[in-house]
Amino acid sequence: MARAALSRLSEPGDAVLGRWLARAGAVAVVECIRDDRAPDEPELDPGRLASYRARLAGVDPSADLERVRTRGGRFIIPGDTEWPSQLDDLGTGRPIGLWVIGTGSLRLLALRSVSVVGARACTSYGAHVAGELGAQLAERGWVVVSGAAYGIDAAAHRGALAVGGLTIGVLACGVDMSYPQGHAELIRRIAEQGLLLSELPPGEHPNRFRFVLRNRVIAALTRGTVVVEAALRSGALSTARRARELNRHTMGVAGPVTSELSAGVHALIRSGGATLVTDAAEIGELIGAMGDDLAPRRAGPVLPRDLLEPAVARVLEAVPASAEGAPVERVARESGLPPDEVLQRLYELGSLGFVERCGAHWRLVRRR
Repeated sequence: MARAALSRLSEPGDAVLGRWLARAGAVAVVECIRDDRAPDEPELDPGRLASYRARLAGVDPSADLERVRTRGGRFIIPGDTEWPSQLDDLGTGRPIGLWVIGTGSLRLLALRSVSVVGARACTSYGAHVAGELGAQLAERGWVVVSGAAYGIDAAAHRGALAVGGLTIGVLACGVDMSYPQGHAELIRRIAEQGLLLSELPPGEHPNRFRFVLRNRVIAALTRGTVVVEAALRSGALSTARRARELNRHTMGVAGPVTSELSAGVHALIRSGGATLVTDAAEIGELIGAMGDDLAPRRAGPVLPRDLLEPAVARVLEAVPASAEGAPVERVARESGLPPDEVLQRLYELGSLGFVERCGAHWRLVRRR
């Protein structure tokens, strides 16, 4: 109850409040604020304490909890069975608690999760790639995490939902709000087929800073972050930077070199801040179990010529492509091999269907 009240007193990631909580506990913090008792916290100046006290006067945590409960949700805090311990990597900036809607266990779903982020005003290429990655990751048993925003986020969520996969939407507003409004149906589907979560209590609206602060939760919650499209100045890159600071895998998808919306991803990869990936198999190889999630080795097709011994291949290359072909002596001269050996190799090639004899000449077999 105390943490539910505190979630309304400050913005997400408040390190000062986080240090106070770590030292004194949530109940003691609320009592200090209510009684106007200044704790021994150097950074907690009277102005900040007065701001907390002013907000606390209008807080009703019971109503907030009931409001979320009626929508099938709950409020989880550090120490709960469902709390994902990887969020503790955020230190004093970790969430006070998380408001969650959905039936799955956040802790268990986050154990095998990957975030897919990118530009809101994405290109058709970016939307296609994000949708494919979302679907492929879901089919491999990964939970796709994103921010439910326009563009890459929405494409990744829809890709996972389309194949019956689970997806988590991390919101920059209350979980009872649909933002953006155009994604009301998508957010409803995520709640039914996955999880919605937010640090902000019910009824809270997003702002620019809350989107940036939300990104740190996406980065910390998952085992890796994939940036599909991002300009040189992009919120998606802040998610990638936080993921790297938290020792999570950071990955990027290359795009057209002429696209401004891929310039940020290219710069991230070029600087060594991200690993290039092209599909879910390569993502799984980086963040999955060692030896179990290996991507297939990529190689071009093996042609019949590739299987020939070196000497046989030299003779084949020496046979001219003209219709009349060439005599053995000319083939020997072009290949640099003795005529007797060349004759033997020509007969071998004839048996394999590469060449044919026409009188005293040998020529290539023309294939349909």
